[in-house]
Amino acid sequence: MDQRTDSNPYKANSRRNASDLDYMPGFGNDFETEALPGALPQGMNSPQKCAYGLYGEQLSGTAFTAPSHQNERTWCYRIRPSVRHTSRFSKIELPFWKSAPNICEDVISLGQYRWDPVPHSGLDLTWLTGMHTMTTAGDVNTQVGMASHIYLVTKSMEDEYFYSADSELLVVPQEGFLRFCTELGVIELEPGEIAILPRGLVYRVEVIEGPARGFVCENYGQKFELPGRGPIGANCMANRRDFKTPVAHFEDREVVSTLTVKWCGRFHETKIGHSPLDVVAWHGNYAPCKYDLSTYCPIGAVLFDHPDPSIFTVLTAPSGVPGTANIDFVLFRERWMVAENTFRPPWYHKNIMSELMGNIYGQYDAKPQGFVPGGMSLHNMMLPHGPDKNAFEGASNADLKAEKLDNTMSFMFETRFPQQLTEFAAKEAPLQDDYIDCWNTLEKRFDGTPEGTWDKAGKKK
Repeated sequence: MDQRTDSNPYKANSRRNASDLDYMPGFGNDFETEALPGALPQGMNSPQKCAYGLYGEQLSGTAFTAPSHQNERTWCYRIRPSVRHTSRFSKIELPFWKSAPNICEDVISLGQYRWDPVPHSGLDLTWLTGMHTMTTAGDVNTQVGMASHIYLVTKSMEDEYFYSADSELLVVPQEGFLRFCTELGVIELEPGEIAILPRGLVYRVEVIEGPARGFVCENYGQKFELPGRGPIGANCMANRRDFKTPVAHFEDREVVSTLTVKWCGRFHETKIGHSPLDVVAWHGNYAPCKYDLSTYCPIGAVLFDHPDPSIFTVLTAPSGVPGTANIDFVLFRERWMVAENTFRPPWYHKNIMSELMGNIYGQYDAKPQGFVPGGMSLHNMMLPHGPDKNAFEGASNADLKAEKLDNTMSFMFETRFPQQLTEFAAKEAPLQDDYIDCWNTLEKRFDGTPEGTWDKAGKKK
């Protein structure tokens, strides 16, 4: 029995225990799985003749000569090789999905921004047509940086498939339930979970319950990995065993299908006569996975001071600079606040990272008002930000007893690169024009005395 307790409002209606899908535990493991007995070769990768008349094919997620601890590849045994899953390409437009560099001359990205949830339009939108880019950073062509998106999905992809040659996708649902039918198996995903879809993986997205809305971090650079724990040691934060990878599942369907490919920021379409999800067996360590965010065990202060938000890192995508990430995915979930003589919410700061936050559910402690579930905020590099007046006043006057920060789950996509707003983010998404004003009422507390304008009871004079 699961002994963990949390207040995830989605738990009561969770589908996690209702699905008959099977998963294999572990992050970065070397898996093997087959949908038909004997389909997976043993002791070799590329036999002269594969069982069932299958084709052996390798999907490489890293360079062939990457160090062994970073090398990722999967051997697939499929009904047709992937060269039969493409034909001649034609360009198509997905006008709301943008890639870096995407700098709009009439848009100012310098500033503190916050958005209400992007509303559903009532239109039939698939995973592709419902993707709306909010920010871009870096350069997709040189494979550095990222983009952040909101997805609004109401319609399943029918005989439609997609893969990105540009990026891996980190998917963070906020409402609705989706099924990702991939070459390497099926993942069902709901709010409170995340999924990683590797670069080059072919998949179809179906709506189980809609409408669906959520956030996507498109990673152009090195793959997401678990952060080093340093002196924390071997446990807590995100544990490898809690990541789940699907078992082999294949389709043998002769039906006219469309495959869309994202390549160098452009979208291309090809027509084929069958489903490309035809991998009968596979083994390797390059595969999609999902993760239940309620299994993330936070680390925090137990005596004084509030640690840097990096202590809440779930996944990191490294850059060429040690300790400075291309992307960090950071989670702010339910936890106990116990530090004494300490300002407990996030403190005022500015730093070299550009921080885009999203609210999955509940109330964020540094912004009691205005940052609502489904909403987003952006604080670009070297722009100051921190608690609004209500948060500051409350934290400064609080009785510093042990307090449960409950019913809350927000996250951050942060990157070393400046995040540029898209036209959609600046002009169409529900931008809160008065967000910058939330700091206007912060008062001057300096009066030349050591205690300032606070009296000994911690109240304003």
